[in-house]
Amino acid sequence: MFNWEDIISYSADKPLLFNQYIFLFLFTAIFAGYTFIHKQVRIRNIYLLAFSLFFYYKCSGFYFLLLLFSTAVDYVLGFLIHKTKPKWKRQLLLTISLIVNLGLLGFFKYSYFIVDSINNLADTSFQAINFLAVFANGSFGTAYDIFDIVLPVGISFYTFQTLSYSIDIYRKKIEPCQNIFDFAFFVSFFPQLVAGPIVRAADFLPQIRKPYYLSKAGFGEAVFLIISGLIKKVVISDYISINFVDRVFEAPELYSGFMNLMAVYGYSIQIYCDFSGYSDIAIGLAALLGFTLPINFNGPYKSQSLTDFWRRWHISLSSWLRDYLYISLGGNRKGTIRTYFNLFMTMLLGGLWHGAALKFIVWGALHGVGLAIHRVWSRWFNIGVNIFGKVISVLITFHFVAFCWMYFRAADIHTVALMLKTIFTNFDWGGIVPRVLGYWKVFSFMTLGYVVHMLPSRIKNNIKSWYSDAHIITKILVFVGVVFCIYQAKSADIQPFIYFQF
Repeated sequence: MFNWEDIISYSADKPLLFNQYIFLFLFTAIFAGYTFIHKQVRIRNIYLLAFSLFFYYKCSGFYFLLLLFSTAVDYVLGFLIHKTKPKWKRQLLLTISLIVNLGLLGFFKYSYFIVDSINNLADTSFQAINFLAVFANGSFGTAYDIFDIVLPVGISFYTFQTLSYSIDIYRKKIEPCQNIFDFAFFVSFFPQLVAGPIVRAADFLPQIRKPYYLSKAGFGEAVFLIISGLIKKVVISDYISINFVDRVFEAPELYSGFMNLMAVYGYSIQIYCDFSGYSDIAIGLAALLGFTLPINFNGPYKSQSLTDFWRRWHISLSSWLRDYLYISLGGNRKGTIRTYFNLFMTMLLGGLWHGAALKFIVWGALHGVGLAIHRVWSRWFNIGVNIFGKVISVLITFHFVAFCWMYFRAADIHTVALMLKTIFTNFDWGGIVPRVLGYWKVFSFMTLGYVVHMLPSRIKNNIKSWYSDAHIITKILVFVGVVFCIYQAKSADIQPFIYFQF
């Protein structure tokens, strides 16, 4: 039974997630109401804006006020940048937008990291202070812990979204939104609000004024994406995580080198199924509401190079970093050495975007070096000219990416070193068969994940087309059957999406 208080109120221990029954209940109710008002564009947008803000409140509590603040600031600055003629004033306004957005992101995400780094370098004992808590306690008599800084859910994503809006206006690629409610809708649209895909104003704002349209095939494809996303997340990713990957990464010294290596492979497919599963659900939900979100994953482990990988993995982030960071640094217009430096810095900062820890910086630096090396290599060699060369290229790229994932997942760099040492010095060849038999369910799900991922796009599209063209009764029966099986197979506790922490 649903408790209405649980539905309406925010709980830090139980934030609203796509893979919860309560979300399916809420979305079904919202979608039912949507069918009555979807033809009235203004009412439709306000309706979805209200639910989007409620959704973010359920995810992060009163931090939704921070979302409103960022929205108001960039809406006003966007207008001012557009109307201002002198270049230096436009640059000043854009700088204000950068300072406000990156300042908030930096405060909530990097305060502890910066203070700890200063303390370690200078042997000081500074403490990070939550100035918002200080203000609230002094103004409203609250009793918040002033030394506790909680990262608002999705702040990294909507910060990049609002920044791109200001930058695109400054570059005269778009004109400012004429209505603050439409702009707020663009920023807060709930399917992609907390974990992407990162949407550009130029792509989304024109859709706000378009009449609702969803064909029979489009409805089928949307539901199919939601189903596939739930399977990836709840069945494959969560099962692998709880029953194997988490255990090994928490105490790698207790496992053989073979099991450590399998954990690396396991996390590689886990994070793909987790994040691409979220993206599939987000794209599917948006499509049901009549909106198109950009594709975010395109068979990344089929990549034949690291450059190709970043064209397929988290596409909305990699394209954002390319257009707003790499190009701003000079791109490939400043000579060869500068190009390599720009690649490295872009990925280094991309790593830091993921988290305030040395391991993320190392992860980003490794990808930056890898991209630079590939750029040099591709000028002299091309091993992917036949099927054998392509397979070798895919294997090399995948294993480099999997190696980098170790830094992404492990608690710290010491854990990575311990895992690598175990893999190379205590592989335990004789124990492979017993370990495989003992963990046959986990390895079966891992294999399933990789096999489905590596299937030719033609086969996947045929399956999607079959479901899209099926009778509505068949669609419903398949959906209900899959959801029932998913929640029978799900873990005892709802597992949050990995990218919620970013």
